[in-house]
Amino acid sequence: MEIFDSHTHLNDTPYQGQEADFIAAAKELGVTQMAIVGSDTKMNHDAIALADKFAPLYAIVGWHPEFAIDYTPEAEATLLKQLEHPKVVALGEIGLDYHWNTSPREIQRRVFRRQLAIAREHHIPVSIHSRDAFEDTYDILKDAHFEDFGGIMHSFTGDATWAKRFLDLGMYISYSGIVSFKNAPEEHESVVTIPEDRLLVETDAPYLTPVPYRGKQNQPGYTRYVVEAVAKWRESTPEHIAAITRQNAHRIFGIED
Repeated sequence: MEIFDSHTHLNDTPYQGQEADFIAAAKELGVTQMAIVGSDTKMNHDAIALADKFAPLYAIVGWHPEFAIDYTPEAEATLLKQLEHPKVVALGEIGLDYHWNTSPREIQRRVFRRQLAIAREHHIPVSIHSRDAFEDTYDILKDAHFEDFGGIMHSFTGDATWAKRFLDLGMYISYSGIVSFKNAPEEHESVVTIPEDRLLVETDAPYLTPVPYRGKQNQPGYTRYVVEAVAKWRESTPEHIAAITRQNAHRIFGIED
């Protein structure tokens, strides 16, 4: 079984200096490839550095909505250079976060639209963060000619109705450890409705640790337990879910087998 963690933060502080150990631990659990996700200039730089150092890793670079207030012309110039790196496979994570509101909502929307325009110009897919903001996220994506570049609803937390709306835009839907929680009825409802060719798995580590390690620090290898939870709800096998989600990750990210 070979699993692709489509969204993880091995570039975050808890893993600093131990990245090789976590990559080895992930391989023991069948997680053989990962997309390391940035959120600002430094995290983007660190994602690329890890992708350069370790062959099974790829980088996603962009500006998270929490930090949209710090998205300056200088930051954009750096981002454009980072997007040119050969192991950068998507722009992200970008989107809207109305839960924390660390950046004013109008600034979040402006920076989101701008990064979508960059993705369209560069023909690169996007990784979307949307928390308490599905309506605005959907409207902005719909107006962005999304069909020209495509992307992923990362750590999807919506029900089947929202899943269908985002699928109709051409998006892939990615599930994190939340889908393994007993008290996640919307995720359980929606995950069974996703077409096989649009389904992805992730950890979003160090966050959202799946059962059986919920409450402890997450790590990329735990994508194995996300795969098992998705297989359970879809009445499938972990081997099948691992295979189709890996194939889908390769397709959306433009990675050759």
